[in-house]
Amino acid sequence: MTTLALPPERLDTEPPFAWLRHSLVLAGRSVTTMVRHPEQFFDVTLQPALFLVIFVYVLGGAISGSTHDYLQFVLPGIMLQTVLFSTVSIGVNLNTDIKEGVFDRFRSLPIARSAPLIGAVIAEGMRYSITILVTLLMGFVMGYRTTSGLPGVLAAYLLALGFAWSLCWISVWLGMVARESGSVQGFGMLAMFPLTFGSSMFASADTMPGWLKAFVQVNPVTHLTDALRGILTGGPVAQDVFWSVVTAGAILVIFAPLAVRAYLRKA
Repeated sequence: MTTLALPPERLDTEPPFAWLRHSLVLAGRSVTTMVRHPEQFFDVTLQPALFLVIFVYVLGGAISGSTHDYLQFVLPGIMLQTVLFSTVSIGVNLNTDIKEGVFDRFRSLPIARSAPLIGAVIAEGMRYSITILVTLLMGFVMGYRTTSGLPGVLAAYLLALGFAWSLCWISVWLGMVARESGSVQGFGMLAMFPLTFGSSMFASADTMPGWLKAFVQVNPVTHLTDALRGILTGGPVAQDVFWSVVTAGAILVIFAPLAVRAYLRKA
């Protein structure tokens, strides 16, 4: 972690935890940029609402025979899918900022070297929170009901947010090593599609052929989906929550150092 500290010539002049203050200021900058360009919120507001309507009212009757029953089943999956897809954007944005010289300007400022990266990661949490909130609110409007009350909703929110935050480090790493922002988008989506659609998000693994069922059962997204489903509407969750937390921790341990190392070479 010392590699992310202030340069030696500023160590004696900056107060403790100045890096946190700098990071929060830059996180505010990122949020302000998003607010001024509301199209950056389309993927975390319109997308989950559209996915819920399409999957429930177009496919729900065919898949489960009842749109209401399918809404109860699919909402945790839609919530998770949209929040995982939204993790790709941080890598795209960081790659674009580097190519446009934004980080060159940051380097000339009297701020911690880590601040731009930490600020971007903090700001992403707002987008993930919006995705989760919009999905739940849209689901409630359509008739979704939880059996665990507010504590269950909060637990599901924290689990989904924590997993997304760990996953965003993969996107940060891709943003640092890829030559073009389009490559980050392409690689990110290429990885997300088999992980999300090859899971229990939209259908039970028991309805799938054996070769696909074997993959679905070991897919970490399946464990996370089943954990959210159990937390919100009841059912065993201990094992799925355990594997979700372990997977998130493993991603963080592996990709956060890789992302930081790549960031230090660029910034």
